[in-house]
Amino acid sequence: MHHTLSLPVDEAVPELRRELAAGRTAVLQAPPGAGKTTRVPIALLGEPWLGKQRIVMLEPRRLAARAAARYMAGKLGEKVGETVGYRVRHESAAGPGTRVLVVTEGVLTRMLANDPALEDFGLVIFDEFHERSIHADLGLALTLQTQDVLREDLRILVMSATLDSVAVAGLLGGAPVVSSEGRSFPVDVQYRPPRPGAPLERSVAAVVREALEDREGDVLVFLPGAREIRRVESALQGLAAEVMPLHGNLPPQQQDRAILPSPPGRRKIVLATSIAETSLTIEGVRSVVDAGFARVPRYSPRTGMSRLLTVRVSRASAEQRRGRAGRVAPGLCYRLWSPQQDVALPERASPEILEADLAPLVLDLAAAGVRDPLELRWLDPPPAAAFVQARGLLIQLGALDRSGAPTAHGKAMSRLGLHPRLSHMVMRSTELGARHLACELAALLTERDLLRRTQGIPEADIRTRLDLLRGTVVRHDVDRDALRRTRAEVAACRRSRARPVKVGSNAPGVGLLLAMAYPDRIAQRRPGAGGRYLLRNGRGAFLEPQGLSSESYLVIPELDGDGAESRALLAAPITLDEIRAWLGEEVVVQDEVRWEPESRGVVARRQERLGAIVLRETRTGNPDPAAVAGALLEGVRREGLGVLRWDDGARRLRQRITFLRTLAPEWPDVSDEGLLESLEEWLAPRLTGLSRLDVLSSGDLGAALLSRLSWEQRSALDRLAPTHLTVPTGSRIPVDYADPGAPVLAVRLQEMFGLTETPRVGGDRVPVTLHLLSPAGRPVQVTRDLAGFWRSTYFDVRKDLKGRYPKHEWPENPLQAKPTRRAKRRE
Repeated sequence: MHHTLSLPVDEAVPELRRELAAGRTAVLQAPPGAGKTTRVPIALLGEPWLGKQRIVMLEPRRLAARAAARYMAGKLGEKVGETVGYRVRHESAAGPGTRVLVVTEGVLTRMLANDPALEDFGLVIFDEFHERSIHADLGLALTLQTQDVLREDLRILVMSATLDSVAVAGLLGGAPVVSSEGRSFPVDVQYRPPRPGAPLERSVAAVVREALEDREGDVLVFLPGAREIRRVESALQGLAAEVMPLHGNLPPQQQDRAILPSPPGRRKIVLATSIAETSLTIEGVRSVVDAGFARVPRYSPRTGMSRLLTVRVSRASAEQRRGRAGRVAPGLCYRLWSPQQDVALPERASPEILEADLAPLVLDLAAAGVRDPLELRWLDPPPAAAFVQARGLLIQLGALDRSGAPTAHGKAMSRLGLHPRLSHMVMRSTELGARHLACELAALLTERDLLRRTQGIPEADIRTRLDLLRGTVVRHDVDRDALRRTRAEVAACRRSRARPVKVGSNAPGVGLLLAMAYPDRIAQRRPGAGGRYLLRNGRGAFLEPQGLSSESYLVIPELDGDGAESRALLAAPITLDEIRAWLGEEVVVQDEVRWEPESRGVVARRQERLGAIVLRETRTGNPDPAAVAGALLEGVRREGLGVLRWDDGARRLRQRITFLRTLAPEWPDVSDEGLLESLEEWLAPRLTGLSRLDVLSSGDLGAALLSRLSWEQRSALDRLAPTHLTVPTGSRIPVDYADPGAPVLAVRLQEMFGLTETPRVGGDRVPVTLHLLSPAGRPVQVTRDLAGFWRSTYFDVRKDLKGRYPKHEWPENPLQAKPTRRAKRRE
């Protein structure tokens, strides 16, 4: 073993050895740069409790896993793959003599699925656990289950830079916490908030130039993603220092160049994503420029979609980034935000398990025999709503049965290492002789888009990406890194296990294969709406004007998830014949009877539906009478009672009943609200045999209203609320019940001569409001006290009327005068 300088974590190793010898779990808390990633696994290799077993260490990032394995192997004077090796997605450097295996992503989960007891391993290390990746959370939960059920001797060590160590120690059953102080130099922080509206790349480039002038050494710049890295790289052209990008999509050789020290007399500027926050040590960095953002996946159970969002970094991340400037000497950290914004930063990032698409996790749990996630120990359990939605998708894909147990298809899917949607597509394609195309599509959907977003959002047609992938088309806006990684992903997918099949002449097309992965994202163009689509799951989508926007049916695997209608980012056409041929079992035939406002009637149709999408609709005859009546009632509810043909008789009947209800609450409620609530009782019986509301006569409506009255109420109706009252001349005058609190009798004043008391309704309880009219029919007095009127006000009215109508009788004593209908005296 090569001799090397001591690192801060070396002082904590003896205590860590004692704790792991005495117990099964431990937590090591050490800041970045303390050396925990590369020193601890090697230091524990000779422990008696480990014997000849191996150590597996989970790293959250591929770049860190490879770098850590290479560094440890180098310190042992060996090549990687001998004592120390690594295994990441599609890449492995490990042999039969490997004692320390560094793994990442879902590798540990698949190891547990293949060997739940982890027989070859005596220690599982979870490095950088503070990043709280969903793989780390799942891996720890499953490893704790293995320790509890199958392997009492298995050791678990959780290592972290910044973490709530008390919570983690509690999760591990009261594990001891070993701390390493670390070693770092002071780092001065300076704030450089950009000018409002200034492009990020210009602001970053200006601060990088300032950093090069202020201090010696290399500069590490934190940016949210590869797109911003490219833009800043362009803005820094012409500098004496070498500019090196560092992100997870670069080839390993380029990543290694960014990590290694600069040659003597040369300076470098490393433009990195949050990949450089922890695990990696980038030699020679004296200054850090932090743009203050990170790109993180966010899943919405409401839309069923994941998106990458650019968010403000947490305080913990900002401190990690700052510390990178103080590894070798006093450093300087420039933050592209203000001190006021600094106060508002969240303490730490939200754990991925609370925000991510849980379909892969649910399938991994099912493969491990876990149907209820609460059987396991978690720092944060998976959210219930997202878990249920993910399970529903896996049942739809045939990966789980209704009880949540994995099917044979689901077990095979989990071995592919793809998202369950894509695993299902690849496996179905194998049966259909289209595996190569499915692997191409899976790779395109796994990796970053091949088309750069240099000017807005590129066209959505995924077939354009297939042409680029195959090299049949060349474009200037292609992302070369994404193209290289996608081609590697295709090759790895084709190498994965699958039974050989004959290629059939009816092999499915692009749209159909995508529909197997995204059955909920089949979409139908809305009538008369260019580029607007209805998804099978009921949500909306739209396309910018392009070739695809005239297609009748699409499959849309990628949407931006915003608003009531999401923008389609990737799509492919699918034909109605393909939907019928391959998804016919999921098409539901429904006979529907529905209200049609234009005809004020009901139409009966047979629909073939795929979720919210109506594939075909035809008119049918002889619909169920009960369904027709129900649709007519629905029409009345939707349009209101005004859709019925009420005549004056029916309206007056409603008013009379309403009046009586003010006197006694047992009378039915025939207000708009009351009638709409009781449509089934009074209107439904009158709709038998009808298909339109306008054939319902007003007489039918009157009879329908009377049906709400008991026999006793019908008998009392005319007596208590008469339609007319007889006045002294013998005329039958209609009573107006429009105001139920004050029924009105409008009658010529002369017809009331001789009557002393105000007429009453409601069983003599309610005096009518008399509108006493002139010979021309205009009101001259409104009163509910006729006797009082004759005694007083009549004489003033008489004087006025006598002048206006001199030919009429206006007696001085109206109580002794003869009532008259006549307009003139007899000559």
